[in-house]
Amino acid sequence: MRQWTIDAFATAPFRGNPACVVEPFDAWPADDWMQALAAENNQAETAFLLRTCDPARFGLRWFTPTLEVPLCGHATLASAHMLFAELGLAADAITFDTVSGLLIVSREADAYAMDFPAAPVHRIETPAGLAQALGAEPQEVWAGPFLVAVLKDEGEVRSLTPDLAALKAISSAATQGRGNVGVSALADSPAPYKVVSRFFAPGSGIPEDPATGSLHCMLSPIFAERLGQSRLAFHQAYPGRGGDLDCELAGDRVVLRGQAVTVIESRLRL
Repeated sequence: MRQWTIDAFATAPFRGNPACVVEPFDAWPADDWMQALAAENNQAETAFLLRTCDPARFGLRWFTPTLEVPLCGHATLASAHMLFAELGLAADAITFDTVSGLLIVSREADAYAMDFPAAPVHRIETPAGLAQALGAEPQEVWAGPFLVAVLKDEGEVRSLTPDLAALKAISSAATQGRGNVGVSALADSPAPYKVVSRFFAPGSGIPEDPATGSLHCMLSPIFAERLGQSRLAFHQAYPGRGGDLDCELAGDRVVLRGQAVTVIESRLRL
């Protein structure tokens, strides 16, 4: 059984967000086995695929080292890249059956385009203690599956060293979710992107995620309305790596575009 480690939302190795993708199964393995392998891999997500009677359609599930998650953008991109680039799938698009519904990934020039649901968001008052936990005063706070804090500038986003335990408690109480927090700001000018972001995910067992599709399903509606542009370039400023996402709001969907690079092919002795 083979497995690949793929850097998603990256144009070169050691950029973007690494995900492990396991060769497709004919039947789902036991949940505890998938969780154990994800813990062994110790990447933000390990993706598991299930073959169907349609060669361009697969079941897809994602596990962090500690739990299964309902949606993961970078591991979906990595899964599509594995099928197209490593297994030689000839289709123009792949359909994934997931707990978040159908997700379609298409080839598009030198990138992949993922059709994801936009996350419903609403603006809220800044929760008590959030500024102290972040180490910066939010200009706005939005709630959806998790919290998003909009900061005054790119420098604040890049310099954060937050209290992760406090973030988890504050976000969980405000959203009834796991306790994750995204931060964002308009980019300094000039820059090849419009918005800079980071994502702290202690509620999913990940201190900070390098490039996060689900975060941008919240950020895209927020900044598309603010800037009057449906398509925007985002840079997720994880220290030492960084990921680039091209996001287009299309009604209640977001098209996430990005590239991916295979860095490891391995064989599981299981």
